Formats: sequence, C-alpha cells, structure tokens
Amino acid sequence: MGLFTGTQKNYYQGTNHGNYQFISLDNVIDQFLVAYVGEEKLISKAKRSDVAFHAQRALQELSFDTFKSTKAQEISVPSTLQMILPHDYVNYVKLSWSDAAGIEHVLYPAIKTSNPKNIQQNTDGTYDFGSGSVLQYDTESDTWTAFKSNTPRDNVDRYDDGTYDLVVGERYGIDPKHAQVNGSFYIDELAGKIHFSSNVSGKTLILEYISDSLGTDSEMKVHKFAEEAMYKYISHAILSTRANTPEYVVNRYKKEKRAAIRQAKLRLSNIKLEEITQILRGKSKWIKH
Repeated sequence: MGLFTGTQKNYYQGTNHGNYQFISLDNVIDQFLVAYVGEEKLISKAKRSDVAFHAQRALQELSFDTFKSTKAQEISVPSTLQMILPHDYVNYVKLSWSDAAGIEHVLYPAIKTSNPKNIQQNTDGTYDFGSGSVLQYDTESDTWTAFKSNTPRDNVDRYDDGTYDLVVGERYGIDPKHAQVNGSFYIDELAGKIHFSSNVSGKTLILEYISDSLGTDSEMKVHKFAEEAMYKYISHAILSTRANTPEYVVNRYKKEKRAAIRQAKLRLSNIKLEEITQILRGKSKWIKH
C-alpha cells in the first residue's frame, strides 16, 4: 500500500504542500511500538505513554541541532517598539529589517541596557506597598523609557566625516557592532517581549528563531531523513532508564543513537555537488586590490 493516500489533484490545488518529506510524531510512536516492543524484541514491554514521553524529548533535542527547526516571523515594528515572542520560541537566530529592495539589515543586541522592574517608591524613598503587603511596580521602567525615546548612541550616522565622539567607545575603542546604523534590540525573557531602538520604528522586521517543534500537534513531525535517529533515541532512552538493564546493552544503543544522529545531520545538511563546485570556483578567482 502506498504512503501517499490523497489524490494528486487535491494535493496541487490544496495548501498542504511538501508534507510527504515528514512523518508525524504519532506515526513514529506507533511504528516504534510495532517494531521495537513485544515478545522476543528489543523491549519486551513498554507503555505508550512512556514511548510518547521519550519521543517528545527526542523531537525536542533533535530540533535544537539536527532538524531544520528555524522559523521566521515578519512584522511592522509598532510605535511601542516591542514585539511579542512567538508562542513556540526557544532562542533567536537573527533579527533584521528588510528595505524596499528586500535586502535584510542585521540588528545587533544592546547588551548595556535592559527593562528592569520599576518599584514604586514614596517621597522618602521607601517602597510603596499600596493598601496591601505586595510591592507595587510601574508598567515601564525608566531605563526602557529613556532607551526608546532617544536616538541610540550606537546608531549615530557620523562615521564618514570622522566624528566619533558620540559613538560608544569613540575613535580608538569602537566595537564594530556599534559602527552601524541598522538599530539594536534586547530581549526581556520574563515579559516575553523584544524591545527595539527608536530608529527601527515602522520598519519591516524579520525574526528568525529556534523552536522545539512541540508548539502544536501539526508541528510535531519528523523529517524522514531523521526517522531512524528518532527510533534509536527512543530505544536508548527507554533502556537507559530501566532497572537491571545490562550496561553493555545501554552502551551499544548509545553508540547506535550517536551514529544515527550523525547520519541524520549529514543527510539534512543538504550539500549539493554543483553548489560546492561553484563556491570553489569563486575561491580561485583573483581579486585585484
């Protein structure tokens, strides 16, 4: 029985394109139970809930450094200079804004500012607890208010005429990341928001970020190049957490897991001979100075 169950007409006229390269996490769990669990098999007995837990952990771990788990969102930066982190955000890869030609300009993190909680104080400097016993906080900190309301010193466009006195580090200590006018940002992990400098307002912002692929049911899928790595990961995880499992068996499947993940990385690296050849041709070009 073929794996493609729909019709070609429904596929090409529909919106669910490119899914044949993936297998759902539910199918991975079902096939693992069929192939690896049972009498005279590697694992004699295992609950589906246990397999599902280790399958989700495998999907998370492989998403960080093996799968193509980078996603992207595009917004127009509002006047608040804030962006809400995506629902499945784990870490960012790159932030940039695109110009009228569609070229991306990279933003760099502002490591010397933040958005701390601003504690409300009385006129004598003591903390204000209001009518209760809990500290009161302002909605915005003075640090964030000052950052968003001023032209960033990192982005003073005065490099061509030799004026460096307004730049962080000035002439002799300038850091290359400050020698740009693209803008800057910092991420408030607790509030779940990204804050931008004032010169990014109104620009088309692109956030590339890493997901753990567990955000929604439809996102929990595995590329077929890494299907075997999932099975090896789950089998090693189950065997290593069971009592009285011989150490040599655990080590054997640990090695098999590593080999399967390495093979999946090679397959997913998507290296093409023609592209490598073209890069090597470019390396051999003579550049006149």
